[in-house]
Amino acid sequence: MTGEMQEKAELIQKVLNRATERKEFAGVTVLWKKGEDEVYVQSGKASLEKDKDIRRDTIFHLYSQTKPVTAAAMMLLLQDGVIDLYDPVAKYIPSFADQKVGTPQNLIPAEHPMLLRDLLNMTSGLVYGGGRTQAETDTEAVIDEAILRLDSDHPMSTAELADRIGRCALQYDPGTSWQYGVSADICGAVIEKATGMRFGEFLEERLFRPLGMKDTAFFVPKDKKDRMASTYIYHSPNAVAEGEKKAAPAAAGGECVEGDEKFYGTNGGYLTLYTGNNLAVRNDGEPNPYEAGGAGLFSTLDDYMAFAQMLLHGGKTKSGEEILRPGTIRFMTGHQLEDSQQKMFHQWIGLEGHSYGNFLRVMTDERKAGIIGHNGEYGWDGWLGTYFCNDPAADQTILMMTQLFDCGTCTLTREVRNIIFS
Repeated sequence: MTGEMQEKAELIQKVLNRATERKEFAGVTVLWKKGEDEVYVQSGKASLEKDKDIRRDTIFHLYSQTKPVTAAAMMLLLQDGVIDLYDPVAKYIPSFADQKVGTPQNLIPAEHPMLLRDLLNMTSGLVYGGGRTQAETDTEAVIDEAILRLDSDHPMSTAELADRIGRCALQYDPGTSWQYGVSADICGAVIEKATGMRFGEFLEERLFRPLGMKDTAFFVPKDKKDRMASTYIYHSPNAVAEGEKKAAPAAAGGECVEGDEKFYGTNGGYLTLYTGNNLAVRNDGEPNPYEAGGAGLFSTLDDYMAFAQMLLHGGKTKSGEEILRPGTIRFMTGHQLEDSQQKMFHQWIGLEGHSYGNFLRVMTDERKAGIIGHNGEYGWDGWLGTYFCNDPAADQTILMMTQLFDCGTCTLTREVRNIIFS
């Protein structure tokens, strides 16, 4: 490790320690790989209630950090000639034919069919829940039902959820705007239809096994459950003083289910255990027929590093086996939205200077960004605080893993990034 990397590692350790001492997070891990050098930093607990340290092999809910993996799976089918991104989604899921767009007054027929490329770019008109529009209300009802059926005799499957979403109202005409939503989950059902395999089986055969990702799946086996990180809700000192509760997230199914035990930090804030099944992803890691392409994977730092490094190094594994071809990698990681779509993406505070495509943010103008970075870097994050960034200009990958309710890219993420990119 170079002297500069060692100095930055010590700064990262201080930032992580400060956050965990305040109980803003239970535990945090960071893995930074630059060329052949590597920095690993950890702080805090994987489980406060069990007094279990966070470790390099701790297993985390990835939530939306699942999406880049789903994009890579779609790229495999694209380079194999199995799919065409101009295929209508209805070719694979018939309920997506004759869709309707919700307006304040009524439903009107969509002018354009939804295409596979619309799914990958979140320009599909599909949304998450929230209840503000017909599309959000319809989508929330489907996901809430999937949550209710998790422990029933007939849980919802990947294919059924996609079929039901196809009958929901759209937020806008496909291709005309951008909004974050369930598009990646529909890709999982498309892959099942196109290959005749369960989505998780396809990922295992074509990605996880070749990459040596032995701890990545849509569930956590019993013999690995002791390595799972617990998930928490943070109550800030101000909220505690005012008697406020942490608000539920905008995404459908983000029920705020928490335990009674409070873990206090040095600044008066505290953590409680979160036990909900947000977006119909099982909190307990048990098998789930709904293999959510937008949120469902569990993984570790080293497993995800193998995936990220494959993308960074032209689609090849560490041993040189080709997973994705170089042209496919360039297409997957360098996309930008059209101007009409970018207008809506600009409303995402914190992603100034970025565009989006293939379930990845891409920095396109570092002069406009609110973080230190490089044009061409790409990645995504997850609802519980996992974070991934590949930076081709510096040949580096940054991963951060934690498990905090409604976290995503947060202040701590940006602090760690700024240390590294400075």
